[in-house]
Amino acid sequence: MNTVKFKLEPLTCPSCIKKIESKVGKVEGVEEVKVLFNSSKVKATFDKDKVTPEELKTIIEKLGYAVVA
Repeated sequence: MNTVKFKLEPLTCPSCIKKIESKVGKVEGVEEVKVLFNSSKVKATFDKDKVTPEELKTIIEKLGYAVVA
């Protein structure tokens, strides 16, 4: 398993956590996803043979959250 971390623009509400964790967590190959509200960071553990960090980043961006790092 591999791990990737993304820094997002500041999250504005706690429901953002559920939205991101729910969508990314349903992606085939994602084992775990955790969103830290106070630091606006996303950490995902995934199988690199099933999904790439770039695909995860795209999913987050399509939800309306800007990945800044």
